[in-house]
Amino acid sequence: MARELACRKCRAITIGKVCSICKSSDLTRDWSGIILIVQPENSQVAKTLEITQKGKYALKVT
Repeated sequence: MARELACRKCRAITIGKVCSICKSSDLTRDWSGIILIVQPENSQVAKTLEITQKGKYALKVT
């Protein structure tokens, strides 16, 4: 099973070598916490974290 990676730019979680949200290849295995954003336009959490697209995100990326 592939290990999930988090993007250092937008914190999106992916299993590929390129972030599906911002297309960055700056990914890391060093992340913690997961948040699922389903409706970013109606989510106060998404607004606070500056997330504009639905998906799976890491809360902390180092």
